[in-house]
Amino acid sequence: MAKTSNTQNVNCLYGLFPGPHAAERGIYQLRDAAIPEDKIIVMASEPFEEYSFAQMDKKTPMGWIAVAGGFIGAIGGFTLAWYTQTAYPIITGGMPLVAPWPTGIVTYELTMMGAIIATLVTLLVTSKLPNWKPQFYDPAISHGKVLIGVLDPSDAARADIETRLRRAGAEQIKSTR
Repeated sequence: MAKTSNTQNVNCLYGLFPGPHAAERGIYQLRDAAIPEDKIIVMASEPFEEYSFAQMDKKTPMGWIAVAGGFIGAIGGFTLAWYTQTAYPIITGGMPLVAPWPTGIVTYELTMMGAIIATLVTLLVTSKLPNWKPQFYDPAISHGKVLIGVLDPSDAARADIETRLRRAGAEQIKSTR
C-alpha cells in the first residue's frame, strides 16, 4: 500500500481503477460492505453520467428553493412598491394610488432576483463551494484513472475495504494516513 505525498490531513483509503466499469464494481463492493454513501469518495478526470457513481450527488432541492426565493422576492417587491406609493401619496387625478403596472414591474424584477439569488446560494451550498476543508488529489486521475475510496475508514474496516477494492479491479490501493 503506497502513501500519497500531496494530502493535507485527510484520512482516506482509496483505489485507482483503470476505467469506469471497474470503478462501478468498486462502488458496488463498498455498498455491499455497508459503507455510507457520504463516506464514499469518487474522483475522475471526465464525467461518466451513465454510471451509478456519477449519480450519487444528484439529488438537490434547488428547484423548490428557487421557487421559495422567487416567492419571497415577489412579496418583497410588491411590499416595496406598495409602501413607496402609499407612504408618499401624490395627487393622481382619479387614478388608483397604487398603480398596477409599476407595481407589477417592481414585483416581477424582485421575483426574478429572489429566484436567482436563491439558486446561486443553493448551488454554492450543494456543491460545497467554497470548500475550506483539506483536500487531496492523486495525479493518476489526470491520466485517466478513476479514484474510488472511503473517507475516515475505521481501523477495523481498512483490511476489508482494501480487499474489496482489489477484488473489484483496483490497480493500486493507497492511503493518505
